[in-house]
Amino acid sequence: MNKIVNNRAWYLVLPVLVCVAFSAFMPLMTVVNYSVQDIIGPQQRVFVGLEWFQNVLRDENLHGALYRQLLFSAQVLAIQIPLGIAVALVMPKDGWTASLTLVILAIPLLIPWNVVGTIWQIFGRSDIGLLGNLLNRIGIDYNYTADSLDAWLTVLVMDVWHWTPLVALLCYAGLRAIPDAYYQAARIDGASRWAVFRYIQLPKMRGVLMIAVLLRFMDSFMIYTEPFVLTGGGPGNATTFLSQYLTQKAVGQFDLGPAAAFSIVYFLIILLFCFVLYNFMLNVGTDRSATRAEAAG
Repeated sequence: MNKIVNNRAWYLVLPVLVCVAFSAFMPLMTVVNYSVQDIIGPQQRVFVGLEWFQNVLRDENLHGALYRQLLFSAQVLAIQIPLGIAVALVMPKDGWTASLTLVILAIPLLIPWNVVGTIWQIFGRSDIGLLGNLLNRIGIDYNYTADSLDAWLTVLVMDVWHWTPLVALLCYAGLRAIPDAYYQAARIDGASRWAVFRYIQLPKMRGVLMIAVLLRFMDSFMIYTEPFVLTGGGPGNATTFLSQYLTQKAVGQFDLGPAAAFSIVYFLIILLFCFVLYNFMLNVGTDRSATRAEAAG
């Protein structure tokens, strides 16, 4: 007896496909179109091929912005992932204290990005800001508007304050999903706290940690609003990241062709690094599982 297959249910997905095509595919194709043309005027365009891509790859300012972006993303991951895990480990497991902790921890995530930049802009001022005034009172010459290192550290601390709660919440969800049987077996075997973390909690959090690393890398690599409001990319170019440099080209200088080529290169860089990070974390988890299986066998 032949089973009748009705594929009309796929029509329900059609509105989603239309929305995705309108919001993602069409703008991307527009950027690709601009990246190979010189926009002289509203109706004047000249095909230039790969010229804008060659100019972008030779741009020394772009190289500097890329270096700062990679350094910032590496520092963000190196600080926020271990810190988020540590916070999740000390959070209460149940009761009203757990609910209160979750609410307090989520507060920075609810603040709009431009407001975060404004908060830290005032907080770090040496005349009226609590942080800046306090540091200057204890003898530390702190001025994020004039010193490039102070500006960099302020942006970094601001991002850690803003996004570490996300990592902590993801890790907390991963920890709460571990069955109690694992902890009971560890207590029977007399496992230490470090052994429980290394062999039970950390492997079980591998999935959420992968999500946390990818989310934080993508978001830190595309950071724009907070440093733009806080430092404006300065002093000099000390906190000018790729997104700000792209905005300067597209909006400030109105170089649509180079900006479009830069956007595509930017997009490909993010895809490449996300692909490398994902496969690295996946392979690390697979290798550890295979090692444990061989040891058990």
